[in-house]
Amino acid sequence: MRQFVTLVFFMVSFLCSRAALPQDSVYPERKHTSEKITEKKLSNLYVVGKDRSQLLREGSFSVNAINVDDKVNKINDLTTLINRTAGVNIRTEGGLGSDFDISINGLSGNSIRFFVDGVPLDTKGSAFKLSDVPVNMIQRIEVYKGVVPVTFGMDALGGAVNIITHSRRRNYIDASYTIGSYGTHQLHVNGQYVMPKTGLVLRSSLGYNTSKNNYMMKEVEVWNPEMRKYITTQRRRFHDDYSSLFGQMDIGVTDKSWADEAFVSCSYTDTKKDIQTGATQNRVIGMADRKSNAFGLSVRYKKRRFLFDGTNVMLSASHTWDYSETTDTCLRKYDWNGGYITSSRNEITGRERSLRQYWRPMTNILFNANHTLDEHNQFCLNYSFNRVGNEQKDKVSDSFQPSEDVLSKHIFSFSYNQVLFDEKMRNSFFIKDYVNQLSVGQTYIPTVTNADEVKGNHTGNYWGGGAALSYRFCDELGIKISYERSTRLPLSRELLGNASTIYPNFALKPEESDNLNVGLYGTKNIADVHSVSYEINGFIRDVKNYIQPTVSEKEGTMQYANLSGIYVKGIEAEIRYSWYGHLHSTLNYSIEDARDKMKVKSDGKPSATYNNRVPNRPWQRANAMVDYTLYNIMSKNDNLMLGVNYQWVNWFYLTWESYGYAPNKARIPSQNIIDATATYSFDEGKYNITVGCNNVLDHIAYDNYKLQKPGRYVFAKFRVMLK
Repeated sequence: MRQFVTLVFFMVSFLCSRAALPQDSVYPERKHTSEKITEKKLSNLYVVGKDRSQLLREGSFSVNAINVDDKVNKINDLTTLINRTAGVNIRTEGGLGSDFDISINGLSGNSIRFFVDGVPLDTKGSAFKLSDVPVNMIQRIEVYKGVVPVTFGMDALGGAVNIITHSRRRNYIDASYTIGSYGTHQLHVNGQYVMPKTGLVLRSSLGYNTSKNNYMMKEVEVWNPEMRKYITTQRRRFHDDYSSLFGQMDIGVTDKSWADEAFVSCSYTDTKKDIQTGATQNRVIGMADRKSNAFGLSVRYKKRRFLFDGTNVMLSASHTWDYSETTDTCLRKYDWNGGYITSSRNEITGRERSLRQYWRPMTNILFNANHTLDEHNQFCLNYSFNRVGNEQKDKVSDSFQPSEDVLSKHIFSFSYNQVLFDEKMRNSFFIKDYVNQLSVGQTYIPTVTNADEVKGNHTGNYWGGGAALSYRFCDELGIKISYERSTRLPLSRELLGNASTIYPNFALKPEESDNLNVGLYGTKNIADVHSVSYEINGFIRDVKNYIQPTVSEKEGTMQYANLSGIYVKGIEAEIRYSWYGHLHSTLNYSIEDARDKMKVKSDGKPSATYNNRVPNRPWQRANAMVDYTLYNIMSKNDNLMLGVNYQWVNWFYLTWESYGYAPNKARIPSQNIIDATATYSFDEGKYNITVGCNNVLDHIAYDNYKLQKPGRYVFAKFRVMLK
C-alpha cells in the first residue's frame, strides 16, 4: 500500500510541473567554480554568490555541507571536523587510529554509511578509517541526515557521510607534514599531472600516519601493595602504537567525446595497531595486536548525454583483497602499572591462545542512470551490489574450526526529481528494494555467535521509499521536509565481528526505520559586509530491530544485538555569521531523546528498560567556532588566521538507567573541550604554517564506552601547495 501511494504521488507531482529552470541545476553533480561562498571586494562593490555547499543546504534533503579547502591547513584528520557539525557526534576509543562510533540525529554506529565520491569507503579496506584519509585530497564533506539520496545506492538508515575529492583540471602537488604530541607524525601528499597532447590524467595520493598514543590515563585503578588496596591515580598508556600507510594511483581521461570521466584506480592500505584495552578501560592489554592490509582495483566511468540528450550514466566497480591478523597468544593479565601476572587465559577474550586470520574480499558495483525529461523533471535509476567474504583460520588454536561466510546485498532504487516555480521548489520521490543474502559456514562458539541457528544460506527481501520536499519563499526563509521508510542490512562488522574485541552474531535482523525531518533555513546579507545564515531541524526516528552494541565488562568484549524498538526525537539548530571576509563564526546545538520502546522481552516478561534513554550515547551537545583572518601582515598576499573551537557534551549513563543503584552507576561526565589554532599563509597560499593545541585546558575527556581520549595535544603542521 505504501508503495502504491508513493507511485500515485509521483504521477500527481509530475502533472503539476510548471515553472522553468536551467537544465544543469537539475543535476546533483552540478559543478561550480568556487568551493566557498565567493566574496571579492571590487572598489566599493561586495559580490556574494552561492557555491555548491550552499545549494546543498537549500536543497530538499537534510544535509550539512562542509567546505574543507579553507580548513585543510589547520586540521589533521576528518573526524575532528565532522564532529563539530550540528546533530553529529563522533566518539573515539582513544588516540590516532582508534575505532570510532558516529551518531547522526540519534542513530549511530553502522546505521551511518561512509563514501568517497559516492563509492563506499570500506572498499579501501576494513581497517581504513576516516582519520587515515589524506585531508589534502578533499574538497568538501556532505553529511546527510536520516534520508539519503538514492544515488548512493546503499542501505543507510541514519544518514551518510560523502567525502568529495578534488577534481582540479591543472597540474599541482599538495604536501603537508604534521608533528604532534605522543609521538605523532602525519605525512599527506596529493598531486596530479595532465598530459596536454593526449589528455591523460595521472592522480596520486599518499598518506602516512603514526603515533605512540602514550598519553596519560587519569583516574585509573592500580593496586597499591603498601596500602593493600586499589587506589585511583594516573598512568601513561604503554601499548597503543599505531601506524597506517595509504596510497592510491588513478589514471584516466576527462572531457572526451566518449566519456566525461574514465579512470582506472589502484589503492593499497597497511595498518598496524597495538591493542591497549578491551571494550572498557578496566581491561588492560599489554601484548595483543592487529595487522591489516588491503589492495584494491577499481574502474569509474561517467558520461553525460549518453546515447540520448538528457541521459547521464555513471558506473563504478571495484574489488578489494582485504586481510587482517589478530595476535593474542600471550597468557598474561596486565594492569595500568605495566606489570602482569601469568594466567591460563589470553588477553582479549579470556580463552585459549589465538592467532586469528581473516580474509574478507569485497566486490562493489554501483550503476546510476538519470534522464532529464525536460527542464522540470528528472528520473533516476540506481543499482548497487556489495559482496563480502569472510574466511577464517587460526594458526595456534586447536578448538577453532576454519570456516567461510559470505554476505551479499543487492539494492535497487528509483527516484523522480522536480524543480518548480523558478527554482523555489525542489522535490524528490523514491522507492527502494533491498535483497540480503547470507551464507554461514562457521560453528565457532555457537552459544555466543548463534551460528548454529542460521548455518546455511538465507535470503531476505525488504522494501522502502520516501520523499524530500523543499520550498524557498525568499533568501531569508525556506522550508524542507523529508521522510523515508528505510531498511538497513547488518554490516560485516556486526555479523562477523572484528577478529578481536567484537564477537560475531549471525542471528542479527535488519533494522527498519521511519525517518522524518522538518527544517527551516535562510540567509540574510546586511549592508554588503555582514552575512547571517541559519538552519533549524526537527527529526523523528522510529526504529524496529535496532542494532545496539552490548558490552561485557567482565570479558572486555562486545557483541551487536537487536532491540525490538527505539524511538528517537530531537532538534538541532545552527547559525553562521561572517563579516567582510575577516570573521567567520558558527554556533550549533542539538538535543535528542532516544528511548527503548520494548515493553515485553522475548520470554514474555516485562522489560526493565522500557522507556529508558538508550545508554552510552550523548543526548545533548553544543559547538562554537570562531575564525579571524588578518591580511597583508608582513607582505602582500599573506594572511594570519586565528581560530578557537569549543565543544560541550552533557553527561550520560554507560548502561541502562534502570540497572543498579543510581549513585554507583557508571556515568560518562560532562565534557568541556577548547581547541585553538594559528595559521600563517604566504606567497598566495603556497606555503602554510600552523601551530595548534587541542584540549587546551587538559580536561579529562571520556568517549566511547568510557574510554579516555588524549589530554592536551600540541601540534605543528607545514603545508606546501605548488601549482
